[in-house]
Amino acid sequence: MASAVAILLLALVPLLPRALADGDPAALVGLPGESILVLALLCLLPWRLARGVLATGFAIVVVVAILLAGIDAGYRSALDIPFDPLEWPQLGDAFGVLEGSVGAGAARGVIVLLALVAVGLVLVLSFAALRVGTALRRRVRGQTMIAAFIAAWTVIALTGSQLAGQPAAPTASVQAIGESVDHAADGLAAAAELSRQIATDPYRDAPRSDLLTALQGKDVVFAFVESYGRVAVEGDGFSDGVRQVLRDGEAQLRVDGYTSRTAFLTSPTFGGLSWLAHSTFHTGLWVDRQTLYSKVMRSGRLTLSAAFGEAGWRTVGVIPSNTEPWPLGASFYRWDTMLDVNDLGYRGPRFGYARVPDQYTWTYVDDQVLADDSRPIMAEVDLVSSHSPWTPLPELVPSSDVDDSSVYEAQFARGESATELWQDPERVRRAYAASIEYSLGATFAFLHERDDPDLVLVVLGDHQPMAAVSGRDAGHDVPISIIAKDPAVFESIEGWQWPDGMLPDADAPVWPMSAFRDRFLDAFSAR
Repeated sequence: MASAVAILLLALVPLLPRALADGDPAALVGLPGESILVLALLCLLPWRLARGVLATGFAIVVVVAILLAGIDAGYRSALDIPFDPLEWPQLGDAFGVLEGSVGAGAARGVIVLLALVAVGLVLVLSFAALRVGTALRRRVRGQTMIAAFIAAWTVIALTGSQLAGQPAAPTASVQAIGESVDHAADGLAAAAELSRQIATDPYRDAPRSDLLTALQGKDVVFAFVESYGRVAVEGDGFSDGVRQVLRDGEAQLRVDGYTSRTAFLTSPTFGGLSWLAHSTFHTGLWVDRQTLYSKVMRSGRLTLSAAFGEAGWRTVGVIPSNTEPWPLGASFYRWDTMLDVNDLGYRGPRFGYARVPDQYTWTYVDDQVLADDSRPIMAEVDLVSSHSPWTPLPELVPSSDVDDSSVYEAQFARGESATELWQDPERVRRAYAASIEYSLGATFAFLHERDDPDLVLVVLGDHQPMAAVSGRDAGHDVPISIIAKDPAVFESIEGWQWPDGMLPDADAPVWPMSAFRDRFLDAFSAR
């Protein structure tokens, strides 16, 4: 019985990387080349210690391949990108999202369970290899069987035979590790290209006195709406409410004297990794990997925030998702002031990942940030109520109640847990849409309250929501709108040919997000 289980483990476990990558149980059918090779070597090695080391090494390679394939499948499903092993620190951010969704205790339990499974799999797989290898080694007929298996595997591999639509003689574990090495090599090549782009910045030597002259005296706010992707306005069956909020908001803007224009940007990321989109937007560089992000953060690349600062604006970063000081805000983005959750004075409950409701954030910006009239303000405001898991959600309240934490306590109590919501994919999509409706509604409420002829607001998404909402092959486009009262603002961007209004046309212009910095500086600067 034990030998039969050992044979079954050697036949199935090395094929798991292929099954995870394809999402197809049929990939578990075939002759795994790794198992045949290790059994042949175990038959040939005369030293017991060497056989033990070989079996353990084989098991570790297979388990590492399973982990890499699993992580890669998760990245492709949630983020629409392959996993680059050089970007392993990102796994800590993934843990942060899991912790925000299910709680710290449950998240740690998941990690401990995965670690125990990985260690246990190494032990049982190495034991299985030793047991079967020993049985074959002790029998002349067993060694003949291994030779026959090697010959059969070689013929099947060379002829490209298939079973259930899959290669019949796979090396799935080796292939998974090889693909990870390729992803790492691609990352290194992208880093080399990025170095060239950093060195040829068209604004590196531009006179700072020429920057943003057409916006002098105006408060300029860039608001990133978490997960506000194209699917929010074009999704099948759940976008009607979002479109209606945009139409109603546009009508109110017109009554209040505002004009708006809207188009699309293509984000470098999908489903998460918002900081890659922020850095792409600010620097004019395509930053779609953590390794590239780290390289950019060490460079002296001119960001939009730094350009405004050098042109005379007081720059402020409002990032409610941050819980502790963020040195890069000062060293790279060069914000004069950084505001995180500890600075905003919010005392209500935490809504899932979002620590502060967006309406509260906008009220703080209105009352505390833009109230400073000593010099014009340039601010980035991160709106995070639309971050997954999209439950519980805050609700819009009268402006007089925004600072009342008891209002949010009642809203939080009415919400359901992420575990309950995520049992139904359709409800998840509706909850996502409701979160976008809330974030946009809070933005329109802020604009209605603030009668400022010199305010320029740029509202955009950072990336599409994960594939559970967007679907497969959904693309990376996100809406972007410019809102202002001064007609001169729109005269400066007339050449962009962005359509009027807040609801983007299906055929509205689509730019790479990396193109925005230069086009914005070109439009509003003297050069």
